[in-house]
Amino acid sequence: MKVLESGENYLETILVLNKQNNNETRAIDVCNSLGFSKPTVSVMLKQLRENGYVTVNEKGFLSLTDKGFEIAKKVYERHNVIAELLMAIGVSRETALKDACKIEHDISDETFTQLKIQLEKLK
Repeated sequence: MKVLESGENYLETILVLNKQNNNETRAIDVCNSLGFSKPTVSVMLKQLRENGYVTVNEKGFLSLTDKGFEIAKKVYERHNVIAELLMAIGVSRETALKDACKIEHDISDETFTQLKIQLEKLK
């Protein structure tokens, strides 16, 4: 299964929430973070579990598998770099974060690498 944009958003959200919550993230936390209903989140988490990207322990805490973590880490890095670069060129924080969330899924590896290089030059 190729993870689509929505799946990438879920994986990235779980990564961020696990960092904030000491690896004690539940489905309801994902609902609250993304603003989606419990049934919607449940369906996506089931697909991510069935395809080996997420596990749920006996207490209901979500964990990323190795392959889920790799995707989440890549998307999270892209999000941060793009947002930081946009802010560095004068885009407001709010707009930069929103735009980064859209761009992070569609940008090529080549373009992303060049954006990282340009961001380093700006620093």
